[in-house]
Amino acid sequence: MMHTRRGLGATVAALAAGLAVPKSARAQAGWPGDRPIEAIVPYPPGGGVDVMTRLVMPLVAQHLGGGARTVVTNRAGAGGQLGFEAIFNAAPDGYTLGAITAPVLQAIPIERATRYRTLDFTFLANVVEDANAFLVAGASPLRSLADLAAAARARPGALNYGTTGVGSDDHIAMLAFEALGKLPPMTHVPFAGAAPAMQALLGGHVQLVVGNASDGLGLTQDGRIRYLGQATPARWSALPEVPTFREQGFDIVASASRGFVAPPGLPAPVLARLEGAFAAALADPAFLREAERLSLPLRPLLGGAYRSMVAEMDESLRALWRERPWRE
Repeated sequence: MMHTRRGLGATVAALAAGLAVPKSARAQAGWPGDRPIEAIVPYPPGGGVDVMTRLVMPLVAQHLGGGARTVVTNRAGAGGQLGFEAIFNAAPDGYTLGAITAPVLQAIPIERATRYRTLDFTFLANVVEDANAFLVAGASPLRSLADLAAAARARPGALNYGTTGVGSDDHIAMLAFEALGKLPPMTHVPFAGAAPAMQALLGGHVQLVVGNASDGLGLTQDGRIRYLGQATPARWSALPEVPTFREQGFDIVASASRGFVAPPGLPAPVLARLEGAFAAALADPAFLREAERLSLPLRPLLGGAYRSMVAEMDESLRALWRERPWRE
């Protein structure tokens, strides 16, 4: 009887020890198995981050192998904050990933309290870098950034511009332009997305839209809108006729960078497999063909290189906040 009790005690102790192992560690051996990997999108369906996620994640699953599956969940709210917090506070077991966009990810904690720390995410892969651009209606008298700056100085506060929201990459790009040019603030008109902002521009309700370079591609052919400039290091191949900000004397490079992260503390074996799958997905001919069809400006970065880009952007944002805070 004593031998039996000792055996039972050993079994219970072993089970207790097993239960004491963190879930993240227990999940590594069979990850991902037959459980789907959730990719959280902090924005409504149909936007740039959502489109990127639904394009990339099936290919990531394919390159993970073993029948891996992914599901996309949209958790919109508070300009992306709710989704960012859901990603950050999920279990670090490889079953929850998320799509982010910078500089919004970094801008929110500068402005207000959040339940995430920007640089503590596990950075997996950047995919898209969609430069900011200034767009006007085809009939606008403004032909260049110099024209815009002169008009802003001549009529302080009279010019208005649309963006996708307070603290968005578009809004921050305009604040950087005003700061560099030492311009009086123009009137900001935030919209709930690029589509309504462009509609307001076409309808004559705003004089300028600060958006992303890809936003106006379909409207330039018939002359309904014009680009004043693109905030790229060099001219994007899809807009070879549009000068950069630097070419026009404004040393600004600004964009919306969209990529994927995981919660802090992702186990090394899971991280290694995910980085490998993202690298393979972003080099996949099927992905490259579809990205070209959708006119996605790509900038693939993995792991540490992605985190370094976000950290550099974070530092620049904090400097801009001290000069021109974007809370309105």
